[in-house]
Amino acid sequence: MDSVYALALGYLLGSVPFGLILTRLFDAGDLRQIGSGNIGATNVLRTGRKGLAASTLLLDGAKGFLAVWLAWRWWPEVAGLAALGAVLGHCFPLWLGFKGGKGVATTLGVTLALGWQIGAAYAVTWLVMLALTRISSLSGMTAAVAAPVAAWLLGRAELVPVLAGIAALVIVLHRANIARLRAGTEPRVGAKG
Repeated sequence: MDSVYALALGYLLGSVPFGLILTRLFDAGDLRQIGSGNIGATNVLRTGRKGLAASTLLLDGAKGFLAVWLAWRWWPEVAGLAALGAVLGHCFPLWLGFKGGKGVATTLGVTLALGWQIGAAYAVTWLVMLALTRISSLSGMTAAVAAPVAAWLLGRAELVPVLAGIAALVIVLHRANIARLRAGTEPRVGAKG
C-alpha cells in the first residue's frame, strides 16, 4: 500500500496547475489558449510575463520537491514513486482533462529531492544546453536524460528505473518539438515572432 500512497501523493501534488492559476490570477489570459496550450513555464513565458514564467518554474519545481520530500519522511522505500507520480500529475492532471505540461520543471524538483547531486546534474545540463542552443525543449529533454545517467554514476542505481521512466515520458511529450527540431523550425527562447 505504501507504493500506492506515494504515487497518489505525488500525483495529487504534481497536478496542481500553477501556470494556469498564476496566469488567471494576474489576468494574463487562459494559458490553454496561448502558444502550445501547455500549462508549464515555457508557455507562460509566451504571455510576455517573465515574472509569472519564473514563478511557474519555481512552483512547478517545488511541488515535485515537496512530493518526494514528504514521501521520504513517510514511505522512504518508495519515495521514487512519488517522483514519478508528481511528474505524471503535472503532465496529466485529472482536473484539466489530463492535459497538462511536459514535466521539465517538476522533474527538476523531484531530482533535487531524490539527491541534490542528481538535481544539480539536471539543472546544470538544462542551463548549459539552454545557453548553447537557446532551445527550451532540447534543454529539457537533455536534462531529463542526464538525470538517470547521473544517478547511475553516483551509485544510486535504485533511482535509475524511475528517472529513466520520467526521461522517457518527457521525451514522448516533446514529440512535436522533436519534429520541429528535425525540420529546423523549433523556436528559440527570446526569438521574435
